[in-house]
Amino acid sequence: MPTITLDKKEVLKLLGKKISDKELADRTSMLGTDLEEITNEEIKVEIFPNRPDLLSEQGFARALSSFMGIKTGLRKYKVHKSNYVVNIDKSVKKVRPFTACAIVKNLKLSDEKIKQIIQTQEKLHVTYARNRKKLAIGVYPCEKIKFPVTYKAMKPKDILFQPLEFPGKMTGEQIITRHKTGKEFAHLLEGASVYPVFIDSNNEFISMPPIINSHKTGKVSVDTKEIFIECSGFDYEVLSTCINMLVTALADMGGEVYEIKIKDNKTISSPNLEPTKHKIDINYVNKNLGLNLKENEMKKLLEKMGFGYQNKTVLVPAYRADILHQVDFIEEIAIAYGYENFQEEIPEVATIAKENEFEVFQSKVANILVGLNLLEVHTYNIASEETQNTKM
Repeated sequence: MPTITLDKKEVLKLLGKKISDKELADRTSMLGTDLEEITNEEIKVEIFPNRPDLLSEQGFARALSSFMGIKTGLRKYKVHKSNYVVNIDKSVKKVRPFTACAIVKNLKLSDEKIKQIIQTQEKLHVTYARNRKKLAIGVYPCEKIKFPVTYKAMKPKDILFQPLEFPGKMTGEQIITRHKTGKEFAHLLEGASVYPVFIDSNNEFISMPPIINSHKTGKVSVDTKEIFIECSGFDYEVLSTCINMLVTALADMGGEVYEIKIKDNKTISSPNLEPTKHKIDINYVNKNLGLNLKENEMKKLLEKMGFGYQNKTVLVPAYRADILHQVDFIEEIAIAYGYENFQEEIPEVATIAKENEFEVFQSKVANILVGLNLLEVHTYNIASEETQNTKM
């Protein structure tokens, strides 16, 4: 689980309410995060892997604000229309086939805010991106890039640019064998005959994901007012959710989000900040929690966790990556209700556990088959929809 250091002043400013360190510590812990330390300047907190949207001052303050009842319900973010285009060349299908992108304008960056952006990017890389295996994030000064941008793959020897904070130009081969960051992540391109790159319409290299940005077009400074963000990887939905985490944090930082048209076999507008809709069974929730919540009470608890609610349907923010099943809503409702408010009960019936006889038989069969040099495999691919969902 990653530990992040948050700017306390920024968090309290975004929270919109003055609170004591004692209250901050209590609410932070009850939100479902592990508080390590609060100082005059910083909040150090361990974020559970299921909530990567909390890995920024903005995301953390947004969730805490809802939880404390300061600003509850679904947050709405506007995505402005634009003519920006990113073209995906078919050559990149061999390595990292997808990208999700966005532009954020009218930012007022300081050294501290740039540090916040970098920390968020790196913490997402380590956790949600699985050390860049699932995806890689690039953040660039938009003013230095001429659109349309092309996402393509090239032979390593044909790639030539100055890596970020490096004194001279290097080829793709040299970057992964000589550059510190290149050597660290070279395994992600191991065996690839071509490497992915982003190139603008001036034929300037922007980056070579998942390795490093160009120094010329990929270094954000306090003079940067507009940011181009891209996530590249293997699953568009995962990339889209990651982009949503980043742009909503930047929007809370004061920026304005603009769409990019991603052109592949079809054209997709990115980012998509519309909430997803999930049905919820109130009786199922109450049964699992041992409560007797009315629909209006459940609605308020869901709003405390940043969700919207309409007609037994939960509206899930586009930046939430952890909602897969009704069980996830049960956990959210329990957090909002307050674990400290549940009454402890000792069951009236005492039983002695015994292993199911069929399971004993099945285990013996499995052991015999393993003894015959067979491998036991049980994956999601061969489990039925009923097993994964209905019986969950």
